[in-house]
Amino acid sequence: MRKLFTILVTSLMMVLVSCEKDYNEFYSDNHPDVPVTYQEATSHGFNPYIEVPLSTGNFTLTLTIPENSGRSIKEIRKVLGGSTSINAGGLSAANFVNYISNPIAGNGRTAVFSSSISEFRSKNAANEKLVADFEASSSSRLEIAFMFQVILDNDQTVIPVQARVWINK
Repeated sequence: MRKLFTILVTSLMMVLVSCEKDYNEFYSDNHPDVPVTYQEATSHGFNPYIEVPLSTGNFTLTLTIPENSGRSIKEIRKVLGGSTSINAGGLSAANFVNYISNPIAGNGRTAVFSSSISEFRSKNAANEKLVADFEASSSSRLEIAFMFQVILDNDQTVIPVQARVWINK
């Protein structure tokens, strides 16, 4: 009886394990047809970043699409700026407040987002606290993050990976 039970359990396990998996969009990487990258950003790992001295305060992120894509950037429609915990879902959240007041027009394959540490601080109390705490701390670096909603010339929406700005004392 025990041997029969073992054979049945083993057979059942083989059937369950050998079934073809049905992966949907939540279990696979979703790469856009037209990737957006950040010019002059460094990437060691996942999120590309630029470095900015706290004393300077101004920074620019240039978003680029490949030349062979056959597309151009129409505009950056939405920008989310905050701590490194922000994510793409924040761009459509009910409490989303757009970092920019007007869309940023694209220029062919590029679009340029410019801001400053003082503008970042002025956007909300959480950003102000983030920078103020950094200034008062002994830490030498603060990472802030930005997410973008990019609209291509065919009205396709692309949300590239998070870009970070490393603020150095």
